[in-house]
Amino acid sequence: MIVKITSKRQVTFPAHVLDRLGVKPGDHLELTEGLDGYILRPRRIDYSRLGTLRDKVVPGQPPFDIQKFREQPYDPALRD
Repeated sequence: MIVKITSKRQVTFPAHVLDRLGVKPGDHLELTEGLDGYILRPRRIDYSRLGTLRDKVVPGQPPFDIQKFREQPYDPALRD
């Protein structure tokens, strides 16, 4: 598969590739250099590392549903 690099050095991947990777707008991809080239992987949240925030949560606060949060529309102006 060949993809084009724009003048701003951006690349657009075909939708079926992003679907197979399971990524959506706003997600991150990790690019790792290997012996035969580069490997592209979705960058996932390591939920086990979030336990250190347990003391910061207000008691009685309902659990945060990250999947529901990710599905909400967002204002593109807030992303940099």
